[in-house]
Amino acid sequence: MKFVAGVAMVDPTFYVPIAQAAEEAGFDSVAVPDSIFYPAESDATYPYNEDGTREFLENKPFIEPLIAMATMAAATTSILFHTSVLKLPIRHPVIFTKELTSVALLSGNRVRLGVGSSPWPEDYEAVGLPWRGRGQRFDECIEIIRGLSTGGYFDFASDNYRIPPIRLNPVPTEPVPILIGGHGPTGLRRAARLGDGWISAGSSTEDLMARLAIIDQYRREYGRQDVPFEVHATTEDSFTPGGIARLEELGVTHTNGGFGRFNPYGSEPDPESLHEKIDNLRRFADTFIA
Repeated sequence: MKFVAGVAMVDPTFYVPIAQAAEEAGFDSVAVPDSIFYPAESDATYPYNEDGTREFLENKPFIEPLIAMATMAAATTSILFHTSVLKLPIRHPVIFTKELTSVALLSGNRVRLGVGSSPWPEDYEAVGLPWRGRGQRFDECIEIIRGLSTGGYFDFASDNYRIPPIRLNPVPTEPVPILIGGHGPTGLRRAARLGDGWISAGSSTEDLMARLAIIDQYRREYGRQDVPFEVHATTEDSFTPGGIARLEELGVTHTNGGFGRFNPYGSEPDPESLHEKIDNLRRFADTFIA
């Protein structure tokens, strides 16, 4: 089991000291969230909390994730960074791949790309893209990122993207692993078919077991059951030794670690100081990682 520290919706000035403290404490990676903006009006519901409300996001801070990862990577030496998760289909894949490979190279291959499809139609509207067809664009973005990341000439043609033969220089010495989020059948199938891993948005262990069984079935269908595959998941079992062992037996490779009072799905601002957050990370590491 590897352990992940998160910076979701915390004071952005905490990012660097949290990353440094997590590295020192033995965490494997820092998870970085993504949110572009908060719309004044929306009829959409959020699919990953119980009541579907989105208001908890209104006053929460978000830094553009690649900029956040580059900043934290410059202040650390070994800890990894991954987006959890980045809204891929609303970004142009050529520009995004240039940004991604730049951060991966400068960080010494310490970047992992967790991706999903935004639940908000407003995200697509704001960047001039249709909500319809986002799934196809999602798949094509992954193909384009992988093609351009090789450093060789790559071209692509579809109804969504027309890319003549081009190459990026430089590119990182290792491909950036792509972890795919989503709890529905489409997201689980995409993770099994295209992903180097899957990122859960959080659930009970029982629900996690059901989703992992579906992913395993899909991976067998695609002949990928023997391909290395990361599973990032945090449940109620992530905070006891026996629970962590149970998750490991289920195939979970990464789980979030740390203690604290801050509820990112709540409407209240983060009540914890930087000192408290670092103490909570260290206490978790002393209890479980050691």
